[in-house]
Amino acid sequence: MTIIPITIDHYDSLISLWKRIEGLGLSSADERPAMRTYLERNTGLSLSAWEDDRLIGTILCGHDGRRGYIYHLAVDQDYRRKGIGKLLVDRALSALENLGIQKCHLFMFENNEIGRQFWKDAGWTERTDLTIFSRDIG
Repeated sequence: MTIIPITIDHYDSLISLWKRIEGLGLSSADERPAMRTYLERNTGLSLSAWEDDRLIGTILCGHDGRRGYIYHLAVDQDYRRKGIGKLLVDRALSALENLGIQKCHLFMFENNEIGRQFWKDAGWTERTDLTIFSRDIG
């Protein structure tokens, strides 16, 4: 297995994997132009795991200068429970720490029980004191 930074050249493989992942939602923010902007703004923070030429895992990671954010941690179902997700998270958090970011948040759909269990097992704290508001712009 090889772990490398995600580039826009991986886009088709990313979308193909993400569409197969239960509990992972896609939106216009995942379209190629938006993804290009995100990756350029957060160079080297988003990672992909490959076995030969097959994409088997991803993590989108970025920051706003103050807090880190994780999106789309995904591991192909055939490769789960082998430590790939944990390895991707650890490397992303290490990259954030190297930039001086001391706290990271993630967003997950309420009904994603597989994700919820993964994050709890990894030592993350589920926040129930916050509410997220969203609004489309333009």
